[in-house]
Amino acid sequence: METLTFETLRYPVGKFIFPEDVSPQEIAAMIKIIEELPAALRKAVSNMSEEQLTTPYRDGGWTVRQVIHHFFDSHGNAYARMKLAVTEDNPTIKPYKEALWAELEDGRNTPVELGLNLIELLHARWVIFLRSFTEKDLQRTFYHPESKRVQTVAQTLALYAWHCRHHLAHITELKSRMGWK
Repeated sequence: METLTFETLRYPVGKFIFPEDVSPQEIAAMIKIIEELPAALRKAVSNMSEEQLTTPYRDGGWTVRQVIHHFFDSHGNAYARMKLAVTEDNPTIKPYKEALWAELEDGRNTPVELGLNLIELLHARWVIFLRSFTEKDLQRTFYHPESKRVQTVAQTLALYAWHCRHHLAHITELKSRMGWK
């Protein structure tokens, strides 16, 4: 049996590495990941009890409920950042304290069904936007003052496709470790 380390529990699909270039085939695959996330999340939590939903995916980590609500917070910000990049010249985006957002009432105790519905609606609209990108749109940029980096829309798309896989794995790996169906 594999020994689980803090790093493997924290990064079950590995750490994200910003790609330099992203091919059209990779773009299509990333959009597909974002498109399929809502159904995958719904399936992952469909049989979970309230007790299971309040279980952290690792010591010091968020509960399953917080992960679900984090998706909406994070992906809503990503959608807005991409829209800013496509409509403005290298805008400076506003970072947010995601760990603090996850501790707010709407992240800790709101029913998971509400979060799943919001993610479905957000992703439906986000995918329409993502599929409209031209090559020029994908090369547009924004500046992230926290990481002090300029990133392209294509790199941001790569980050959020990884983000989908990353947090979905937190839930599915927890279920597997705990023997939950």
